Amino acid sequence: MAPVSVFSASDIELGFHAFSDPLRLQVLELLKQRELCVCELCAALEVPQSKLSFHLKALKTANLVKSYQEGRWTYYSLNLNQFLRLEQYLAEFRRYGDIVPARRCDDDL
Repeated sequence: MAPVSVFSASDIELGFHAFSDPLRLQVLELLKQRELCVCELCAALEVPQSKLSFHLKALKTANLVKSYQEGRWTYYSLNLNQFLRLEQYLAEFRRYGDIVPARRCDDDL
């Protein structure tokens, strides 16, 4: 298991922020099946390309999706390595088990 220090706070924050929107989650669900073109994503989600572009940018910034251009179309797929990193980050919390309660503060401080 990777130590916590290998995780950039920015990467973790961007990753979980990307998960916070229902449309972005729908995009990720579609990409679990196969690589898709922007036009296919727009059609499946019934959203205009301008709206989808905003969400795809958030997913790319979070490094959750990869893309490449072919002609005038852009194709997207999941970046499984980033999902693994986020999964490893969450798994770090399992090793703590029961959290030790705080010592009670003295009123004399």
